[in-house]
Amino acid sequence: MQENPTPVSQRETYTPTAMTRFLWWLSTAEKELLADCVVDRNRYAIVGMTVLGTWAFATLAWTYFFTTVTSSLVAAIFLGLFMGGIVLTIDRSLIKGINRNNKNRAIPLIFRGILAMTIGLFMAQPALLYLFDKEIHVQVSLDNEQRKKQKLQQQDSVYVAERSSLQKKKADLQQQLGTRYNEVSAARDAFITETDGTGGSHKVGLKDIAQAKQREYQTLDADYRALQATLLPQVRSTDSALAAIDTKIQQEQRSFESLLNDGFITRIEALNNLVKNNNSVAFRYYLLVLIFLLIELMPVIAKTLVPNGSYDEKVLLREQIEKELTKNNHQRELGLKELYNQTAFEQDSAFIKEFFAGAEGERRAKMMERLQTWKQEKNASFDGVWDDLKRDFLSKQEN
Repeated sequence: MQENPTPVSQRETYTPTAMTRFLWWLSTAEKELLADCVVDRNRYAIVGMTVLGTWAFATLAWTYFFTTVTSSLVAAIFLGLFMGGIVLTIDRSLIKGINRNNKNRAIPLIFRGILAMTIGLFMAQPALLYLFDKEIHVQVSLDNEQRKKQKLQQQDSVYVAERSSLQKKKADLQQQLGTRYNEVSAARDAFITETDGTGGSHKVGLKDIAQAKQREYQTLDADYRALQATLLPQVRSTDSALAAIDTKIQQEQRSFESLLNDGFITRIEALNNLVKNNNSVAFRYYLLVLIFLLIELMPVIAKTLVPNGSYDEKVLLREQIEKELTKNNHQRELGLKELYNQTAFEQDSAFIKEFFAGAEGERRAKMMERLQTWKQEKNASFDGVWDDLKRDFLSKQEN
């Protein structure tokens, strides 16, 4: 049985789905040209999928990032979608710039790779914070305790001179009181041993020697009490100053502790410390960073690896057609403008000549009338008449 051949122009009636058109849009392909390219349809749909994956990853990463800096989930989602859209725009710009003319050129690819790596490295940070969330919170607690110790040491160093001066003053005052108290204690012991016969002259009773020692003890005791009355207020004042320093340090320490948080920068620092101190975490950290970089580089890599097909040839030919048409249209438009200007010049020239020819008789009649008026005026000068004629009858040059 003989088959009825289908006309060539009717063999291809492919209509892409909405999802396919969306993937083509993500891959920056022109759907009008790509619809007829059977092989390249799937290629550019795959490129669009890589862009879609990078877009979704960027949106989620930025949303989580903003949850660390704002308490509003709605604001975090909105900002995440906004930044994800920016990353999508950058990725589409990168892959749009890769075509058959520069696909094998090193400099454009290196530039696009550096840009994609920069974005990927930053986007990797929120994702890593999410994956290592529990470990990071433990490290944040340890880091905050270390910050408290460092802050306390800094505060102690600030007040060390003032505190040392007060402590030295207190020690000197206490030393003076102690020395004088030892003298009083020694005099009291000498008086007691003298009266009970266990020391001194070994005579029991309040004899002359005992009375002399009693007077010495009483004198020293009175001096000690007077000195104590003078120095003890100074000791208490010194203690109050030291206590005030301790209170101030404690207040500053509490204020500092209230500022401690688990924000984005704090978590990043904790993650760095965690990687530095734990080899197993470090290995997985660098592995995940590499994976996230590949996610961001996927669109550029995919577009670079896609071989040149019929779509690229159509794009090149279509661009040449549009350039040629643009050039031809420009020449035609230029010719029309020149024709318009030339025709307008010719008609304006004829109009001006006709205007001056029609006005010649009137100008002459008015000139003769002005000369008759001059003849009748006895005081009018010729130069004045000429100036009036120039102003009223001669034409002004166009600027």
